[in-house]
Amino acid sequence: MQIFWGIALVASSLLCWAGQTIVCFAPTTGARLGLSEMEADVEPTFWADVRGEALWDFLTLWTLLAAGVLLIIDHPAWAYLGLVGGGMYVYFAGRGILTRVVMLRRGLRIGTSKGVKVALAFLSIWGVTGLITIIAAIAALPTS
Repeated sequence: MQIFWGIALVASSLLCWAGQTIVCFAPTTGARLGLSEMEADVEPTFWADVRGEALWDFLTLWTLLAAGVLLIIDHPAWAYLGLVGGGMYVYFAGRGILTRVVMLRRGLRIGTSKGVKVALAFLSIWGVTGLITIIAAIAALPTS
């Protein structure tokens, strides 16, 4: 089960971190790949927020990827990075979901209906992944 979860963490977090890295450094490419919306299709404030979020995510979301690699090789430090990375992903998902919901309720243009649904689905997956990782990391911490 440990190797399975490690592989799942690496796959999920690599998708997230790499996607945010592309959106950060090559936003037009990110939009063409469906990782974000085109600038012309969203409110300028939302565009700026997503750019800043992508930069922050590039700097921080590698932690869950590292936890997954350490879990696969059975290194005990995975649990500490799992706690940090799991927390980052729960925050990332919660902020992303709630920000989009509030902006939609205010009638702001934040992308196509399909794009918003895809974003909400992936944010939910990453949030649940973060929660499961936190629980597993707590269980793996030394007790003495």
